Amino acid sequence: MNHSNLLEKSDAGKGAEWTDIVKPEYMEAVENRIISQLLETLLYERIVPFERESLPGGEERFIVPVQTTDGGTAAYVCIGRIKQSFGRIRIRQNPVRRIEPGGVTTEARLTEFVTEVLGNAGCEERIPVFYDELIQTLLKDTQAHALRSSVPLSETERSYDALEANVLDGHPYHPCYKSRVGFSLADNAAYGPEFKPEVKPLWLAVSVEECRLSHSSSVDYAAFIRRELGEDTLMRFQEKIKEAGGEPEAFTLLAVHPWQWREIIGAAFYRNIAEGRIIALGEGGDSYLPQQSIRTLSNATSPYKAYLKLPLSITNTSTGRILARHTILNAPLISDWLHGLIDGDPVAVKTNVVLLREVAGAAFDHETLPELAQAKAYGTLGVIWRESLHGYLSKGEEAVPFNGLCHVEATGRPLIAAWIERYGVLEWTEALIRSSVVPLIHMLYAHGVALESHAQNMILIHKDGKPERVALKDFHDGIRFSRRHLADPDACPTLHPVPSHHPKINRNSFIETDDPAVVRDFVHDAFFFINLAELCMFLEERFGQEETAFWRIVAKVIREYQREHPQHRKRFEQFDLFADTIQVEQLTKRRLFGDSEFRMHDVPNPLSHFR
Repeated sequence: MNHSNLLEKSDAGKGAEWTDIVKPEYMEAVENRIISQLLETLLYERIVPFERESLPGGEERFIVPVQTTDGGTAAYVCIGRIKQSFGRIRIRQNPVRRIEPGGVTTEARLTEFVTEVLGNAGCEERIPVFYDELIQTLLKDTQAHALRSSVPLSETERSYDALEANVLDGHPYHPCYKSRVGFSLADNAAYGPEFKPEVKPLWLAVSVEECRLSHSSSVDYAAFIRRELGEDTLMRFQEKIKEAGGEPEAFTLLAVHPWQWREIIGAAFYRNIAEGRIIALGEGGDSYLPQQSIRTLSNATSPYKAYLKLPLSITNTSTGRILARHTILNAPLISDWLHGLIDGDPVAVKTNVVLLREVAGAAFDHETLPELAQAKAYGTLGVIWRESLHGYLSKGEEAVPFNGLCHVEATGRPLIAAWIERYGVLEWTEALIRSSVVPLIHMLYAHGVALESHAQNMILIHKDGKPERVALKDFHDGIRFSRRHLADPDACPTLHPVPSHHPKINRNSFIETDDPAVVRDFVHDAFFFINLAELCMFLEERFGQEETAFWRIVAKVIREYQREHPQHRKRFEQFDLFADTIQVEQLTKRRLFGDSEFRMHDVPNPLSHFR
């Protein structure tokens, strides 16, 4: 595999040679994390055979026998625990060892590990691609840690926008948690959130005949764009359109990520650009900062202005980061619908939950291109404007990305340590669970709508570290419902359908289903299985709070809600959060075996103990 394009110089990397950054002293901890995280998923998703031996104190020795490339045998061995939280396997506190016959023991290394452990797993065709994603993760996470400060975060660095850059950890379960395939290391430094770059999107004028537009019923689109760009910038853009021989009213303005413009747009839209149907207008006046999702940018010049969500033709974790036309056009429709449900619901209003609405979207209509060119253009040019969190924060309130709750600073001290010390782990945990669980289960039980509240889609709003409420986002493809199980099906908008070829890109990217269990598991998988389980295990490992105590509080909060709202009893049964097992996505199996079928498996539900 050729990674030579990764070793470039870049001003964004403080002038350093990437060969000076990617060294063993920086790389070892990252490599150990990737191997441990990968092995956890291989065992948990039953991708490779393994043996278990019980040890004192509830620990277990996991043994994965392998055949070496020279026909011999060896084994990978680690110490870990099977957790109460969905039966998750936790081994990363201990390095993985490779043991040869005769007892020769060495620390596991990524290339050898992938070759030997996955060599007979039945996924040989996809191993090179998967291996490259692991290597990209190794390089990019090493790059981030090499430039990481060793001092505690300042108060400024603990603000919400800053934490989107300072929380470096990536996905806590997926082994390709920072692959960003398509970015070189220079690109990563120029556009990755960890490096806090100023990003200036390029603005384009796209012929209205080839651009589809959608916006909230509460938004005057022309006034919205004027406010977002500013009068001077808008006038400048309109003059450029006229200079190019066009009329401003014949074009729609949309932003494009600088990397996307440089790497993708020319090849996909060269004819439109040559014929003046797409006009490059230059940069706007505002600077932006990338959030953890990379393709969402927050306005650094004017924080109260909208976030921009832009397509990036890269792969990160399991997913290509394009924005399909139907998701862009559905975004304001779904936001209006959800906002209407909450606005007219006294119980939802009482939770004080924040929905960061996707108020407008513009998408190039790939179907206006010749058929051969459509696939190359699909999902590559468009924008979603999302409300800023800053307009919702009251005096004294601050915010933290939900995955930041498990963040450990370079000093070794957890980000939340001072809060736990101030309020006590039990009191803080209960406040956290009440503020986050109730809004989600109310949407599920009262309205029949599941929200995909994984780490990047949920924000905790707190006062002096005390959890108060949550903000939720990313609704264009982050909800799931069964229309016949909705409380008010007539209120649900008619959505733009998923194109027939879209499931080939991502089989799990759909909104509607007929199965209420699929709706329930959408909440379970993203929120309980990832968000809460990671926090639960973190609180046990760092603060000594037992898993049982954590899940008992979750169960108590759900039961209290059910007692207070018996009118939803039918949905308590349809969306049974206390079921013995639930289905979660097999993220590693997806990478190894592809998306030709759904990759889901049944796992034990920790809430079932409290039926």
